[in-house]
Amino acid sequence: MKTPLRLSPIHDSLQSLNGAWRDINGMPSLVTLPGDRQSASVLGIADLSFLTRFGVKGANAAEWLADRGLPIPDRPNTWHSLPAGGIVARLGLTEFLIEDSLNSAISPQLATTCKSPPAKVYPVLRQDLALGLVGDRVNDLLRQTCSFNFQALSLSDRPVVLTNAIGVAVTVIPSDGDYYRIWCDRTFGTYFWQTLIQIATELGGGAIGTESFL
Repeated sequence: MKTPLRLSPIHDSLQSLNGAWRDINGMPSLVTLPGDRQSASVLGIADLSFLTRFGVKGANAAEWLADRGLPIPDRPNTWHSLPAGGIVARLGLTEFLIEDSLNSAISPQLATTCKSPPAKVYPVLRQDLALGLVGDRVNDLLRQTCSFNFQALSLSDRPVVLTNAIGVAVTVIPSDGDYYRIWCDRTFGTYFWQTLIQIATELGGGAIGTESFL
């Protein structure tokens, strides 16, 4: 058996679920589960760690990204869409998270280019647990796990929220239609996933495959 190039931080937890798998970007990914449609309508959580991402920071990081044709958010803690899907998120003044969609591959190109970065441009290793949340009760879950009031945000501002949830530092991007993206350090992955799934199950939802989110 060929060894996967990458594994999700919660690969072992996902293996216990009775779902269908597919290799995406060199990572075994859980794409469907029985009952996905019902869970996604109430509160579904999908593992999106297979998406390629790249981090960079430094005083010249914004200029370096702009020189490569990326749309740069002009304000801290906001984001823009990539032309082929995916996001560019500005985390504070000088740090950026770039994550591809299934239809783009900008992050690997940036990582290759940044092997010899110019002055004041520093690559940031991004091996996050990346989750997608969807459903009518997403905000019920967030109220139980995080003190930040996401419902007070104006989604038209494309906000990026750096906060804590169940004791873990997280980056959160809310979107229209009760869609949320969450990233956290992979070392907290199993704890973070299992805790969220326990709460989601109590609220009538649970884990879903990636096809129900993307």
